Amino acid sequence: MDILKRSEKQDEHSLLSDLSQQELSRRKFLRFSGLVGASAVVVGGAGLTGCKKDDDSSSNGTNLGSGDVGILNYAYALEQLEAAFYTQVVANGSFTTNFSALEQEYIKDVRDHEIAHREFFKAALGSNAIQALEVDFSSIDFSNRSSVLTTAKTFEDLGVAAYNGAGKLLVSTDYLTIAGKIVSVEARHAALFRDLLSNGSFADLTSLQPLGADNAKGLDAALNPPDVLAAASSYIKTKINASNLPTS
Repeated sequence: MDILKRSEKQDEHSLLSDLSQQELSRRKFLRFSGLVGASAVVVGGAGLTGCKKDDDSSSNGTNLGSGDVGILNYAYALEQLEAAFYTQVVANGSFTTNFSALEQEYIKDVRDHEIAHREFFKAALGSNAIQALEVDFSSIDFSNRSSVLTTAKTFEDLGVAAYNGAGKLLVSTDYLTIAGKIVSVEARHAALFRDLLSNGSFADLTSLQPLGADNAKGLDAALNPPDVLAAASSYIKTKINASNLPTS
């Protein structure tokens, strides 16, 4: 594996030690959520307290809300999707036969990253967080290596494009900093799965050119929330109302 040697893997662990242990204990998880959530939410003595998301409407779907709360809920929804996917990948009976021992470690690390991202947003949003979403993975063959890796690459590429596109919509520079830290991890994931599908292709953005990526300029894709949610809609049963999200 050219993209992630064991030493490189350890470097990433040192940067995200609270995010990526293979089996995160509940105690450590709650400690992480509390510490990181507090550091992100408290901004100059003011945070999300009192900044409620818009009321849910059963007819229009789960309302993400407006402003920074809405964007954080948008990210929370995507992290719920990714965390649910990797949890099911690892739990599937074909996981240990489809992937080598080292590949299993990588995928478990990705699962733990996504779970930590999900829990971070949940803690940061507090009472403003949307509900737990119901997912639909019926179109994915979890017993097929190619199906799993292709879906993983799709989700990670979509996640990168989502964060890139949403950054300009955030008002708080603290949230923008957090988003920048998370999107860099999502990009590492995307490179890993691209390489597992085709060795040596980890930096190739050709397939993302329709989404705005540019290999020649070294630029990744960026998508606005409506486009991202439309792309993810076939995997999410819960109807999502993003009508109050900022657009500029």
